[in-house]
Amino acid sequence: MRGDANNKLAIRNVRVFDGHGLGEPATVVIDGTVIGTDATGAQTLDAGGAILIPGLIDAHVHLDSLDALDLYAAHGVTTALDMASLQGELMAALRERTATTDVRGAGVPIIASAGVHAQVPGMAQVEVITGPADAETMVAQRVRDGSDYIKMVLEAPGEGGPDAETAAAVVRAAHACGRAVVAHTITPGAYAMAVDAGVDILTHVPIGARIPAADIDRLAAGGHQVVPTLAMMEGAAEIYSVSMYFDATLATVGALHAAGVPILAGTDANRMPGIPFHPPHGASLHHELELLVRAGLSPAAALHAATAAPARHFGLSDRGAIAPGLRADLVLLDADPLADIAATRAIRAIWCGGTEHAPAQTLPA
Repeated sequence: MRGDANNKLAIRNVRVFDGHGLGEPATVVIDGTVIGTDATGAQTLDAGGAILIPGLIDAHVHLDSLDALDLYAAHGVTTALDMASLQGELMAALRERTATTDVRGAGVPIIASAGVHAQVPGMAQVEVITGPADAETMVAQRVRDGSDYIKMVLEAPGEGGPDAETAAAVVRAAHACGRAVVAHTITPGAYAMAVDAGVDILTHVPIGARIPAADIDRLAAGGHQVVPTLAMMEGAAEIYSVSMYFDATLATVGALHAAGVPILAGTDANRMPGIPFHPPHGASLHHELELLVRAGLSPAAALHAATAAPARHFGLSDRGAIAPGLRADLVLLDADPLADIAATRAIRAIWCGGTEHAPAQTLPA
């Protein structure tokens, strides 16, 4: 494989996405697993003016098998952030895999007894949080189990999720352990509770119901981030015959972005029973980018939402950009995604930590 962990590859005549635009044709060196500076002794690949972007990051997935990582790699998604798993042994095995898509995970989510998620198959075995006094113990257990961040499922007040005091206690406990908190928030009421509690990252957006402008302003002022999972929300809207409300969902994301709330690209890709829609692993992130553009983000902002933004807000300082010393997570494109975001599907080559992967044969629209 060109550019594997033991070799050096110089990709010449390539235009690099720098987070804002495309530079003039240049050379990018893959030196083992990282981006280097010295092309001496390197194999050479003439890209012919093609586009090089950082490896994509899906900021909301649910992994269910070892082969899922290679699906992500084949679609240019070089980092996958798992947002809840009851399979500790599987997650441990996924973390041990190298030369493919890299993984971070939340582990077991924190849920209450009466919320919708308590009815999902497998959740009956999860110990539920009963009040603020449980927060420190539950967070500490997840940290011991290897959670990179803490996932909490919030419902609207009175709908069975943790109450406001409990949610705030979870956030305090997680922050004391150096962990960010990601919250499932699918209603305006859950959004307000998450902001009140100090949650770092809110995932999903309501279908049809607008988030009040005052709460959007609070999200921006408080430094919160949002992972809209538009691919999931679109699919769920179709299944529940409420597609007529999806434009309002897109408008919510546009309003969040316009207010300065950082948007992170995530799909909620899964194959779990009991979940209404199953965005496919890997391929769905390209559709997510297209939906973000429909919501009002520029193509450059959508790419930022799938590269530098999740890297920054999840503390992954070694990726998300193309610069010396960072992981050689790279995607070579035959078309310009700043002219048309659908060009992220036109993949010529992929490198995960310096190891080349063959692109999927088709990336359907």
